[in-house]
Amino acid sequence: MDKILITGGAGFIGSTLANQLCLTNELVIVDDLSMGSKSNLPQTDTITFIEGCVTDKVLMTQVLSENNFDYIYHLAAVASVADSVERPLETHEINFDSVFSLLELTKKYQSGLKRLIFASSAAVYGDEPTLPKAEESVIKPLTPYAIDKFAAEKYVLAYSNLYNVPTSAVRFFNVYGPKQNPNSPYSGVISIILDRLKRKQAGEDCSFTMFGSGKQSRDFVYIEDVLLALRLVATSKESLGEVYNVATGVETTLNELVEILSELLAIELPIDYQESREGDIEHSLADIHKIKGLGFNPEYSVKAGLTDCIKRGFA
Repeated sequence: MDKILITGGAGFIGSTLANQLCLTNELVIVDDLSMGSKSNLPQTDTITFIEGCVTDKVLMTQVLSENNFDYIYHLAAVASVADSVERPLETHEINFDSVFSLLELTKKYQSGLKRLIFASSAAVYGDEPTLPKAEESVIKPLTPYAIDKFAAEKYVLAYSNLYNVPTSAVRFFNVYGPKQNPNSPYSGVISIILDRLKRKQAGEDCSFTMFGSGKQSRDFVYIEDVLLALRLVATSKESLGEVYNVATGVETTLNELVEILSELLAIELPIDYQESREGDIEHSLADIHKIKGLGFNPEYSVKAGLTDCIKRGFA
């Protein structure tokens, strides 16, 4: 049985990962519940939950000095691009400073660690138009969020090369699945559309606000494929000190997304088109050849993932 630390473990991705890992491992979860919820986690003796922020150096020193972890998943972050534009200093403390501090604590206290996985983002690629984006593509971060993610990612990989801290990083594209909170400003577009459709089904007079023309496209990846990717990156020798795109390599426009969901739920959703938001990227598509080299092969198309998501209640 491995001992695993998950920061941000009560959030969407973190809690889904925790629900899988707690079946055969001992988990310590640190989360300040600003975006996540304890209700996302099962009541089990294999999970120790600590309510606190990763910027709390006293807390994190205690966690890292009193436990011997096999794996660390650093998922805690302010995941909103818009929020980083509004509050760059506060989001920098969480999205960069906490990562740097965790690396130092890991170097000092975790000599037996097998791997630290850092959650980076496709936002690091910015709006450079060449598609698809490979890990070696031009990096052009446009917002404090993207800048912090890329800087933290480089430190994470440098600690592997310079200090023998076993690290890897993953650049998440647009992850979706159950447990995404549609009422959160950090929520993904799919969970928001699903929520509006569900309310429309219930007879509410509601619409979906589309920022931009709807022709903007994303590489949507289902949470079950994300868990597979994380497992492969965490356990592969080849992935040590490397960064990987986590996506499907398939592009879907937001208009197409609304059409698919409307078809699956047999209801049409009114769209309220508004101007694009500052910092939003027009198109995003991943090259996933590198992670395929670890054995990754996404199992869910967008339609298949959405079908499963709806079947599971999308909440």
